[in-house]
Amino acid sequence: MKTYYLIPLLFLSACSTTPKLVLRPQQPPVPNADGIRYPEVLHAYHVGRYADPNDDLIMHEQHVVYRVEENTRWDFHPRPAGGNLPALPSRDAAFAPAPVNDSILAEINSQRLATAQIMTQARTLSAALAQFQTALQQTKTNLQETLILRSSVNAMKQRLDAFESAQGQQPPFSNSTTTNEPADPLSP
Repeated sequence: MKTYYLIPLLFLSACSTTPKLVLRPQQPPVPNADGIRYPEVLHAYHVGRYADPNDDLIMHEQHVVYRVEENTRWDFHPRPAGGNLPALPSRDAAFAPAPVNDSILAEINSQRLATAQIMTQARTLSAALAQFQTALQQTKTNLQETLILRSSVNAMKQRLDAFESAQGQQPPFSNSTTTNEPADPLSP
């Protein structure tokens, strides 16, 4: 009988112990999906009766066809900070200072050097172009003067040729004198 006294003691000891804390993994709180993703866009189309294009023995009754016009996608537009993220002030990139590190400074300096070289070459090229334009204008002027001189020389040559051909028809010297004095009868 002594064993029967022990059984209630077991029940009392089971009731007097503190329950162990059981940790269950909790789901993280689901953020509000508004502002994170755009919802898909559905459009309903009413279709009247029509014959099946693949089998003309089948006719479809009028019904509504739903089409997904645009799938869901991420919303990349910044939102005001309402959760864990700190609010970043929106800055105009034109007034924001450029980020500075050694590689960016090296690239900026190389771009400045390249720009200075290009500007120097552009000035040299402009000066050479101006000289070329001056020489071209001088060449045009010289060509016009050469053409005028050539035409003058050709005209003189033609007149000289005409004069020589006229001289070939007349005797080179004549004995007659063309003066107002009477001819001397004794001269031959």
